[in-house]
Amino acid sequence: MLWLILLMTSSTLLHVAWPGVSSGELEQSLLVATGTVCKTFPGLSKDQLALCHRYPDVTTAAIQGLQLAVDECQYQFQWHRWNCSSLNTKNRNPHSSVLLQRGYRESAFAYAISSAGVAHSVARACSMGKLMACGCDPASYRAAGRHRQGFRLGNKAAKGTHRSRSASRWKWGGCSHNLDFGIDFSKSFLDSREKAGDIQSRINLHNNQAGRLAVATNMQVRCKCHGMSGSCELKTCWKAAPDFRVVGQALKERFWSAVLVDQSNLGNGSPLLLDAPRRRRPRLRPRPRPRPRPRRRTRPRPRHRDLALDLLYYQRSPNFCERDASVDFPGTAGRQCNRTSSGVDGCASLCCGRGYNVIRQRRTDRCHCRFHWCCYVVCQNCTVEEWITVCK
Repeated sequence: MLWLILLMTSSTLLHVAWPGVSSGELEQSLLVATGTVCKTFPGLSKDQLALCHRYPDVTTAAIQGLQLAVDECQYQFQWHRWNCSSLNTKNRNPHSSVLLQRGYRESAFAYAISSAGVAHSVARACSMGKLMACGCDPASYRAAGRHRQGFRLGNKAAKGTHRSRSASRWKWGGCSHNLDFGIDFSKSFLDSREKAGDIQSRINLHNNQAGRLAVATNMQVRCKCHGMSGSCELKTCWKAAPDFRVVGQALKERFWSAVLVDQSNLGNGSPLLLDAPRRRRPRLRPRPRPRPRPRRRTRPRPRHRDLALDLLYYQRSPNFCERDASVDFPGTAGRQCNRTSSGVDGCASLCCGRGYNVIRQRRTDRCHCRFHWCCYVVCQNCTVEEWITVCK
């Protein structure tokens, strides 16, 4: 009875504080406030549970970021043999997948996209005012103050110049996404799982950081125009996290150029990179010869590779053709393929030489949609029959 009275009292206070908030949102806020998310989301470590009880609302945004990462992973690898199906676990926690306990190239992408999803989701939730522990990025306001001060001094130094006129047309404002808080929470939430100190934990920490850097290096500056009839006499700009599809594409490129690490130095020193560019031995100055010979053409020296942005792995990936319970992979049997393609989505690659079957498929789509004023859309259901190719 006492618990019910406290719940009704808190609900009344929330209605008084936020009169425009719906009852469903209030109920969700109460569930988050009581730490229900910490009990209903399994697979959390001891440190993650402690962090969840301290910041239940931020943890909710982090869990949404994990689901965002799984969806993006399935989009990027939808036509590959490994299509991220093993990340869709029963307890909704991708880190409980058996694949993430391996050192494959695919595991590296899974760690990176998960870390990026948490940082991205928390940063956006901060700017939307959904979290109690953070808000808009405070660095943008400090930059706005420095910008206004610099602009004021610039007007005194060179009044009427083109530079001062162009600078007066925009200023920092709005609510920038708090990426610093998102990155810090992603480190505390995900890096706390890696305490073994072996090569797998160290590589997982590296791939987590690579995923967060993929978000940070693709931050965008968005602006809004102000003025009469959209004349854009003044623009207010803020920093925003990129669309997560951009982050997924950037990490997909890193997936193809991932670096293989040697396992011989387990936990001793820095990892040995197998495909890192080797340093050329210095040449001694040749002795003078009586007959000059034409100089040999030397290869250009390889550029220094920034490993902070690269994905690391230490195990060769299986072919992902047949069903393998050790990595929780169902195989490619029954997958739809493109028989006219020679890429990864082609039947030759996806079916692993087993061949394919041509079947007739019937599906129902929405069609003949009409917009009625105001404001709803009415559509019809159309049945479409087509021939598709499926791997044997």
